[in-house]
Amino acid sequence: MNKTASIIIISALVISFGIVFLGQSKNNVGSTGVEESAQNVEIRDGIQYVTINAKGGYSPRISTAQSNIPTKLIVKTKGTYDCSAALVIRSIGYQKVLQQTGEEIIDLGTPQTETLQGVCSMGMYNFAVNFN
Repeated sequence: MNKTASIIIISALVISFGIVFLGQSKNNVGSTGVEESAQNVEIRDGIQYVTINAKGGYSPRISTAQSNIPTKLIVKTKGTYDCSAALVIRSIGYQKVLQQTGEEIIDLGTPQTETLQGVCSMGMYNFAVNFN
């Protein structure tokens, strides 16, 4: 491949990733057309933990947690080789390629009434944590 073709391919990739990062999906409706929610939130020793699984997307896609309480997001991977391992949470400036198998604990501080959105680097998969 010549230099010009390489530059064109790299430029196209950079532009496509830029478009994905600029346009965040806010679709919180599951494949059934019904809003999803799950019991993946627990409070231990005064800290709230929200657990999300990352593999072939994020599960659960929508979580509900309490606002005004110290919160940590736990993102679990288990043989995750797809783009859901490349996690972006714009509102807190978080961007990281997660280990293929393991847990990433992200300190969210004390969220107010808001919605935290997470998305993969390609914009294909997303999740939301609604703080009420």
